[in-house]
Amino acid sequence: MILVTGARGNVGSVVARELRTAGASLRSGVRAPAAGAADDVAFDFTDPATWAAAFDGVTSMFLVRPPAIGNVRRDLLPAMAAARDAGVEHVVFLSLQGAEKNKVVPHATVESWLRGSGLAWTFVRASFFHQNLSITHASDVRDRDEILVPAGRGATAFVDAEDVGAVAAAALLDPAPHRDRAWTVTGPRALTYGEVASILSAELGRPIRYPRPGALRYARHARRTLEMPWGMVAVTTAIYTTARLGLAAGLTDDVRTVLGRDPIDLAAFAHRERRAWLRSPARNDTPTDPAPNTQDTP
Repeated sequence: MILVTGARGNVGSVVARELRTAGASLRSGVRAPAAGAADDVAFDFTDPATWAAAFDGVTSMFLVRPPAIGNVRRDLLPAMAAARDAGVEHVVFLSLQGAEKNKVVPHATVESWLRGSGLAWTFVRASFFHQNLSITHASDVRDRDEILVPAGRGATAFVDAEDVGAVAAAALLDPAPHRDRAWTVTGPRALTYGEVASILSAELGRPIRYPRPGALRYARHARRTLEMPWGMVAVTTAIYTTARLGLAAGLTDDVRTVLGRDPIDLAAFAHRERRAWLRSPARNDTPTDPAPNTQDTP
């Protein structure tokens, strides 16, 4: 039995779908099980009353740190210790590109604990998701024809959640070649946000701008217009500053190595997800018959 945490998220939903397609026995750990969903089980990292039923019979686990959990030592690792004691043997952890070098991020703490836990582990270290453009920054592109992030001229190694989820599922379905191994999953090319704006402009048939804002302008916009909580404003500002400094452009062949195919390019993602940036018919001068949205989102 495989337990998938974060099963309704962008990556967890892909993992669950891939496991079902492969015929694996899985359990979706969610805070509020859906009526009639046979795979769902109530699970909350901070509620020990949910752990026994979720871990019962589970040998492998896909681990996602909920964004709301910052103190992982207090609010996540006790659940992982309980999982180990209940018989879980292998954990595939959705981590962060560069987590092994950045001891500040909570992902590094989880990685360190797993290394010393006695559990077999696989780290799937994801670079910056394509989906941030179609979710977090969708309204900027759709309503204001711009991408407002403080990344300067720095390039970013984007990756698609579909690829991240597929790599994680491969590690869960055949643990042996992935045991105690870290995969850093990226897309096929690193792009500046100016290049991203050009790709979206071509796909949408209207100009999308990238004004290269500073960190202060971005923080104000993220808080006031995007209504991000201050904690998320701080985290995203730091992430984009990393790109500005040229530290987010590293590419790997790990998607090809694990999946035997090329990773999804941002241009293909933009075509697949173009509905996210289309305006209402009254305001939209782009075609009204966009390609179907095939992303399996929560």
